[in-house]
Amino acid sequence: MPGWLAAFVSGFDLAAPWWLIALPLPLLAARLLPREQVEGGALRVPGTVATSTGTGTDAAGRGRRRAALVWGLWLCLIAALAGPRVVLPSAALPASGREIMMAMDLSGSMERRDFSLDGETVSRLAAVKRVGADFIRRRAGDRIGLVLFADQAYVAAGLTFDTASVARALEEATIGISGRSTGIGDGLGLALRRLDPRDAHIPEGRPAVTKAVVLLSDGANNAGQTAPKDVADLAREIGVRVYTIALGPRDLADANGEQDVVDSETLKTMAETSGGRFFRVKTTDDLFAVAQAIDSLEGGRTPPPPLPLRKDLWVWPGTLALAFAIGLLAARKST
Repeated sequence: MPGWLAAFVSGFDLAAPWWLIALPLPLLAARLLPREQVEGGALRVPGTVATSTGTGTDAAGRGRRRAALVWGLWLCLIAALAGPRVVLPSAALPASGREIMMAMDLSGSMERRDFSLDGETVSRLAAVKRVGADFIRRRAGDRIGLVLFADQAYVAAGLTFDTASVARALEEATIGISGRSTGIGDGLGLALRRLDPRDAHIPEGRPAVTKAVVLLSDGANNAGQTAPKDVADLAREIGVRVYTIALGPRDLADANGEQDVVDSETLKTMAETSGGRFFRVKTTDDLFAVAQAIDSLEGGRTPPPPLPLRKDLWVWPGTLALAFAIGLLAARKST
């Protein structure tokens, strides 16, 4: 048997096999139901006359053809109702067991043009969009979400396996829709709220999901109602690692009165408190390196078993049944 035929036979089954019980119903009906009595006159014709005219032969042929059409219609109808289908293997996403919330600073300082892409000077936000969207798209198999924060924090994309939609949400982010200040504590707090295992029911026997937050900021916390260090303590309590990225060429510690500088010390403390890791980014190359480092730290994706995909085949016997019904109607009109 050819390989393709063996694979088809091994994957073939019926969705509703009990319909096959109805196959002998016409035979039972012909045997058990009383025959219809036909009243009226008839003209006896000698056999030699009937044979010479061909009437008996034509009638017998038409009867056989009609019987074949009726049985074909019945068999195909039952076959379609039984729901034939074939199981085909389908590739699935790699399984990771990870949930990652991206928390991105959308304050006014992200407009500063001190990064470069493709040989051109661009804003900090443009560089973050390019690198962040690439990172998100590479995380196939993870559940990814996005929180944007400035004066206020909001969820731009909830946790989902659709990494492409989360990447688009980041690429469409605009400065000013939630203010121009920097609420780091509120941004992290909202991300943790979406990851808090105490708010999610984990079925018995299912392994716990690894959860992490990637937080990027280019400023110091000057908005919001929560202190970044307090929220980092909460992350440690609920078992969520926080990776913090300090973006910008100058630190708050050596700013000398310069505005729009990053508070690296606070971000580093947040990461260490939660058991995560702190990254310092001053150029676009640093940003690409950080994305690769986090991708490696949150690796561990493994190929899953093939996902069975059932393809329904009832349309083929259904189409044949329709053809037999049309042929039966045509045969009746011709008599």
